[in-house]
Amino acid sequence: MNLPNAKLMTLRQAVLARRKLRRARGTFVLTNGVFDLLHPGHTAYLAQARRLAGRRGRLFVALNSDRSVKQLKGPRRPILDQKSRAYNLAQLQSVDGIVIFTRRRLAREIQALRPDIYVKAGDYTLATLDPEERAALERAGTRIRFLPFLPGFSTTALIAKLQAADGA
Repeated sequence: MNLPNAKLMTLRQAVLARRKLRRARGTFVLTNGVFDLLHPGHTAYLAQARRLAGRRGRLFVALNSDRSVKQLKGPRRPILDQKSRAYNLAQLQSVDGIVIFTRRRLAREIQALRPDIYVKAGDYTLATLDPEERAALERAGTRIRFLPFLPGFSTTALIAKLQAADGA
């Protein structure tokens, strides 16, 4: 099925959007993740991240490709394919752009986009960020922010709940 998605772009298109935003003096915020089975924890986090961009800024999501999700989470993930996950993200007002990245880590995308602010959920710390990604963020002069997340929401827990309901 072809899901129309005006917010989904190539890295090259995202870099051009980033340059345009820099000229307009807007804040470019970047986050990344799998965003499989979008839930309230995700949407609250993305809304918080978008507020960091301000009125003239933009929030872009670097979305793990299906292949990178399998590398990170195992052969049974993702539940939804990358185009479906990107489509769901595009429905959110908080998300201004989406780039699917194919490697396990996104140091290359950070280097190309040079975000003003990089956001991760509060279960991360500077010490637990991937060293290659952290180095790319530091080289770009990017501010790193950790945002609290809604307790009680996780994709892993949601999958377990679905599996338990299916077996009942």
